[in-house]
Amino acid sequence: MCFLSSARAFARRGRPIGAVLGLALCMLSVPSGTKAQQTIVIGNDRGGLVGERTRQIEAIRASGHRVEIRGAMCYSACTLYLGAGNVCVSPQTVFGFHGPTRNGQPLPPEAFDHWTRIMAQYYNATLEQWFMSYARYAGQNDVHRLSGNQLIQLGYRAC
Repeated sequence: MCFLSSARAFARRGRPIGAVLGLALCMLSVPSGTKAQQTIVIGNDRGGLVGERTRQIEAIRASGHRVEIRGAMCYSACTLYLGAGNVCVSPQTVFGFHGPTRNGQPLPPEAFDHWTRIMAQYYNATLEQWFMSYARYAGQNDVHRLSGNQLIQLGYRAC
């Protein structure tokens, strides 16, 4: 089982290595030819770059690994793990949603629309509709929160 949190958890000489490297190391820890399904636990993740996170999620989808979202929080780009395929959520985890920004600053309208549509494709239909009509307009400092229990009611599987 692998445990991932924010990129800050993977640091070396004071500089972040990044969650992508952490995920790669996590996935490499599975012996080749192993039939058991690897579980990746995501927890206490405050988010990050949407493009980087989508690459991680595509790698997880390709691997077929199970993803458990646990811990106190999963904010921002972390919520994209909801689209990782074989995923479950802890009822106690708080998920925070907001629209994309660049270093906390609003994006130009075309870029905002582009990145929100990318984000939305990682959510189920009900959550996608809520995000596109409401949550994407929240700024980085005005996060809309849903509990894992609320996401379970929206069709996500409980851990």
